[in-house]
Amino acid sequence: MSGVATTGGAAGGGKPAGTMKETERVVAGPGPGRGPMGGGMVGQKANDFKASTRRLLRGMTPERPLLVLVGLFAVGSVTLMALGPKLLGHATDLVFNGFIAGRLHSAQVTQEQAIEAARASGDTGRADMLSGLDLGGATGIDFDAVGHALMIVLAVYVAGSLLAWLQGLLVNRIVQRSVRRMRADVEDKVNSLPLSYFDRQPRGELLSRVTNDIDNVAQTLQQTMSQLLTSLMTVVAVLAMMFWISPLLALIALVTIPLAMLVTGKIMKRSQVQFIQQWRQTGKINAHVEEAISGHALVSVFGRRAEVEREFAEQNEGLYDSSWRAQFVSGLIMPLMMLVGNINYVLIAVVGGLRVTSGALSIGDVQAFIQYSRQFTQPLTQVASMVNLLQSGVASAERVFELLDAEEQVPDRPATEPIGETRGEVAFEGVSFSYREDEPLITDLSLVARPGQTVAIVGPTGAGKTTLVNLIMRFYELDAGRITLDGVDITEMTRAELRGRIGMVLQDTWLFEGTIEENIRYGRPDATDEEVLAAARATYVDRFVHSLPEGYATRVDDEGSNLSAGERQLITIARAFLAQPALLILDEATSSVDTRTEVLVQHAMAALRRDRTSFVIAHRLSTIRDADLILVMEDGRIVEQGGHAELLAAGGPFARLHAAQFAAAVS
Repeated sequence: MSGVATTGGAAGGGKPAGTMKETERVVAGPGPGRGPMGGGMVGQKANDFKASTRRLLRGMTPERPLLVLVGLFAVGSVTLMALGPKLLGHATDLVFNGFIAGRLHSAQVTQEQAIEAARASGDTGRADMLSGLDLGGATGIDFDAVGHALMIVLAVYVAGSLLAWLQGLLVNRIVQRSVRRMRADVEDKVNSLPLSYFDRQPRGELLSRVTNDIDNVAQTLQQTMSQLLTSLMTVVAVLAMMFWISPLLALIALVTIPLAMLVTGKIMKRSQVQFIQQWRQTGKINAHVEEAISGHALVSVFGRRAEVEREFAEQNEGLYDSSWRAQFVSGLIMPLMMLVGNINYVLIAVVGGLRVTSGALSIGDVQAFIQYSRQFTQPLTQVASMVNLLQSGVASAERVFELLDAEEQVPDRPATEPIGETRGEVAFEGVSFSYREDEPLITDLSLVARPGQTVAIVGPTGAGKTTLVNLIMRFYELDAGRITLDGVDITEMTRAELRGRIGMVLQDTWLFEGTIEENIRYGRPDATDEEVLAAARATYVDRFVHSLPEGYATRVDDEGSNLSAGERQLITIARAFLAQPALLILDEATSSVDTRTEVLVQHAMAALRRDRTSFVIAHRLSTIRDADLILVMEDGRIVEQGGHAELLAAGGPFARLHAAQFAAAVS
């Protein structure tokens, strides 16, 4: 016992809601901004559409060569498609001119004679139209020329469609690669975030950002990237063709553009707000549903189903309202754009008809121009129809960027020299720590745990017991002082190196979906089957596994609901046993085990703790009789220390805890 010295203490104490155990959470209450299920409110942050869009596009920079190819294919496809109506108009002119030439040939009248006769009769419109025709001495429709023109049109459209297909193929590859990188960035970010971030963030909300929002970004890029590029190029190409055919008609078509841009801009501003709210509501309802499902048993036991259903109904109604408003507002764009396009169509048809009768344009040119007017308004309408999807996708991207921009944990320092074999000496030197700056928890704490010692930490709920071991694991960074392992400051070690030397068994068991053997082997993946079996036998997992139909191959679901709480706890203890750590942390590790099994596990824990330093957090004081040192904590201070018998004889805080616990057991 003389090997451990402690000084210092703290004033006040407590933990943020996210770090509390369930019992502590009940005492502390839900906390500010938290609902009855513990869910938090999503932070309100102003949206910057342009900045988020630019950042989203910058994420595609590694795909620059493919983007260049996409641009070339888009230019080729749009150019060919833009030439199609003009070539088709030429074919129409061949048919119309051939038809007129055939009529004149049947009447044995030349073009000049027909024009003079029309002027003589006062039909100047017919005369102007005939003078604008290029009959070229034809006597009828030249079907060979018409067929040749149509074949050229067909070839142009086929080539344009092929280039568009190749463009779509490349866009799909670019989008999937970019989203894959985004998912990888999010995964890396999650692994580098401090534990305090997860304390503040509801799990369902975080999952919504990682899954729903990224999927929505992928869908948005997939559906809008190629179409937006093609639409913008189509507007430019079609506008050039329109000015080539008739500058007057082109100017008339352009009159409607400012009106269309004004309508789109006004509606986009309103719809963006609604889409931001829609995805916030989605995150909130996901958080609520995740918590309600994972805590279904507790909800039923405490009769809170009606309250949970009422809150879900409110969340669901909020999501419905925001989604309906977002879709309604953005949905106004397409019909309004269609109205503008129809006005444009009427103006062009009327003015174009007058230009044909005046001989200023051929009927084929007017036909091509009407097609161009449709091609001109169609991409604008397409862009308008994609605005709601684009707004939604950028809103989701911004939520992902908020996660990516979250402050990371302090980076590991480069290792100065390799760390040798760990003996397990842990020293706290003037350690101070607080979850909140204005509420100090641990102040100027010093203690030393010698190699091979078992240090038990006891005290009332909220005393700071779990915080102490969390600091050893570097789950949180110190405000002052330092913690050393075998004389080396733990901040000089990488987190992976530090935690690789520590085994931890928590009160809350965690098992992943897989077999019992795989869950045990998680502690040391390279362990042999014999070592896994030895660990299972040492921790008495082997006793209940043989009663299962498939033994060690029995699959555990992600909640471990097909095993009892005690069986799940034994598996986690076996996992730590297999890892053979130099430093062992047990946080209420036997709280879910029955009394008889607890005795057996205590023997296993004794074997596991042999020759390694152990920190044991315990509420059952009977489980720490053999501890080398017992630290009694209150409000972040170590108020008493010593052996079990010594502390009982002292009649201090430990004796009062012991008396209260066993008096309650007797009564």
